Amino acid sequence: MAKEATIDTLLEEERIFYPPEEFTRQANVKSKEIYAEARANPQLYWAMQAERLDWFRKWDRVLEWNPPFAKWFVGGKLNACYNCVDRHLKSWRRNKAAIIFEGEPGDSRVLTYWDLYREVTQFANVLKELGVGAGDRVAIYLPMIPELAIAMLACARIGAPHSIVFGGFSAEALRDRINDAGAKVLITADGGWRRGKIVSLKDNADAALSQTPTVEKVVVVRRTGQEVNMQEGRDLWYHELMAKAPVGCPAEELDSEHMLFILYTSGTTGKPKGVVHTTGGYLVGVSTTHHMVFDIKDSDVYWCTADIGWITGHSYVVYGPLANGTTTLMYEGAPDWPAQDRFWAIIEKYGVTVFYTAPTAIRAFMKWGRKWPAQHNLSTLRLLGTVGEPINPEAWMWYYENIGGGRCPIVDTWWQTETGMIMISPLPGITPLKPGSATVPLPGVEADVVDKEGNPVLLGEGGLLVIKEPWPAMLRTVYGDDQRYIETYWARFKDKGYYFAGDGAKRDYHNYYWILGRVDDVINVAGHRLSTMELESALVDHPWVAEAAVIGRSHEIKGQAVAAFVTLKARAFEELKAAKRSFKEIEGELKAHVAKKIGAIARPDDVFLTAELPKTRSGKIMRRLLRDIAEGRVLGDTTTLADPAVIAELKAKYEAREA
Repeated sequence: MAKEATIDTLLEEERIFYPPEEFTRQANVKSKEIYAEARANPQLYWAMQAERLDWFRKWDRVLEWNPPFAKWFVGGKLNACYNCVDRHLKSWRRNKAAIIFEGEPGDSRVLTYWDLYREVTQFANVLKELGVGAGDRVAIYLPMIPELAIAMLACARIGAPHSIVFGGFSAEALRDRINDAGAKVLITADGGWRRGKIVSLKDNADAALSQTPTVEKVVVVRRTGQEVNMQEGRDLWYHELMAKAPVGCPAEELDSEHMLFILYTSGTTGKPKGVVHTTGGYLVGVSTTHHMVFDIKDSDVYWCTADIGWITGHSYVVYGPLANGTTTLMYEGAPDWPAQDRFWAIIEKYGVTVFYTAPTAIRAFMKWGRKWPAQHNLSTLRLLGTVGEPINPEAWMWYYENIGGGRCPIVDTWWQTETGMIMISPLPGITPLKPGSATVPLPGVEADVVDKEGNPVLLGEGGLLVIKEPWPAMLRTVYGDDQRYIETYWARFKDKGYYFAGDGAKRDYHNYYWILGRVDDVINVAGHRLSTMELESALVDHPWVAEAAVIGRSHEIKGQAVAAFVTLKARAFEELKAAKRSFKEIEGELKAHVAKKIGAIARPDDVFLTAELPKTRSGKIMRRLLRDIAEGRVLGDTTTLADPAVIAELKAKYEAREA
């Protein structure tokens, strides 16, 4: 029986855009029968998709499901690197462009599949020479340069799980991730380019390495040419190691469930979660969805703008595209450097045909104006995509008209670090589109929208988004912490065996899914999930701060912005007052401190200094009421507050400042 909504939903969208007939005629998926086939026998469906890959040994069983632990393609042996590189050397793709690289300063490189094989096998030999073997973890902290893809593929080749840390993260964030994974080797660079300036990755790495006892060697890629400290006996130059390394290194025959990588994502407890993905199921999932969702052809020049430090880059810059023999484009820098047309200039320069980016970026493009894309020939584009967060209909329409010229279908995709692969998305040849809707779950994915008891909600009502059945690219555990894996993802609907995504959603009267955003205390800033606990910990780390509460408020470009409510220590407040420090100066310093502790992506947009925070009688900070204040909403229930006057005073002060 359907139950009432658990989330209020207000957005309604009735515009429908049908796939162009010409697109449907050439589409990889032309018939809706695939949904029924997958539903009738999911294991058979996924076994058929697994035939896309080269296996050293076929599997004995498709799925072994002991909720909530899954094993896919049990007994099968394969190698992710072999599937992304070696097998393409047997055909004309040997000399096809595998990676097109555009550096922010304007430098460029093209690596064919043969070039990629040479460099990956050389670096695999480098890692082996450094004592890295199957099962050893390797941390990677690099800018968006080809060596990042080369390093991860080399790790996959020898069975060493990689842990990539986004280059925008701070030394402390890098340290924590290295230590949790117990990484043996770190691969970094002297620096990278961002908006014309050098990001000093090696300096950050050195700061982290002072507290990382498991790291034995550091490999440094020369990218910017700046002078960096090289610790004798520990630090080694990438180009010098490669000059000595032979070409050719056997691809290890790895079990389907061999750990491919760990990727850390923010958690509500403050400690980052090491999401574990394994080889066989993950590669089946990303290669299948990349082929179907992006309708990939051998003639495509495909560009996913995500940084490889995030799951989108893992799945849809490297593993999915290369497994399918695609030409994948990598760009190092910012979309507005040296001008706000950089993305459109790149599309024109390389004849990009499939373009996949974030709603955050699209809202920035809207703000900058249509004059920038209008200066460039974007006629090569045939398909557009969005990822990272829900896209509002206004941004969808702007993207469709100004970038796609009204002719390109848009695949609005929902998925997560944990799911590994796209879960809800149109199939562009057969799915009518609604601006702002991710449409329907992909074949082989069983989703639902439920209430707090796990019962389906009424169509048109909001609820909790769940996945009802296992899927190949699903995470296997949280690294070193099975119990956290169970509690975080499966405990809420333990009796039903549902995976709870942490997102709210609704289904409209056409059964289309609309993603409503996070329902926990993780803030989605520009598609990046940031833990409120981590942000609050960073603020309280500052010697002035007594308490902090962080919430996400709506932001027209980033989706959500970080707003921090901070109380200062009494002594610090008096000292600052005596020193005649303005509130604006104090707030600026606290913003900078968070950026230093966690990374620039976490820098709060607003810091609001307050004498008190609203708390319950048990001492819990009422973040819900802070969100109401920041969003300008009528305050919700205040009866549980220890002192209701605190929230009234805070609301008045906040509104006065905003005015």
